[in-house]
Amino acid sequence: MSEATTDDQKESTESAQLTINDLVAMKSIIDIASQRGTFKPNEMMVVGQTYTKLMTFLESVKKQGENK
Repeated sequence: MSEATTDDQKESTESAQLTINDLVAMKSIIDIASQRGTFKPNEMMVVGQTYTKLMTFLESVKKQGENK
């Protein structure tokens, strides 16, 4: 029974990992949601800060890929 639990935990961990494609999709979701006016004014600062962090990370990953 412990083997099944270990397999379930491993599968759960693997499915919980984010990929670069997931982050690009998240950026697209934020872009679309902001264009549609989804966010309330009091939420815009947090959304903007998160978006900026995401963009910075994706740009650094892209540069690393170009340097290889």
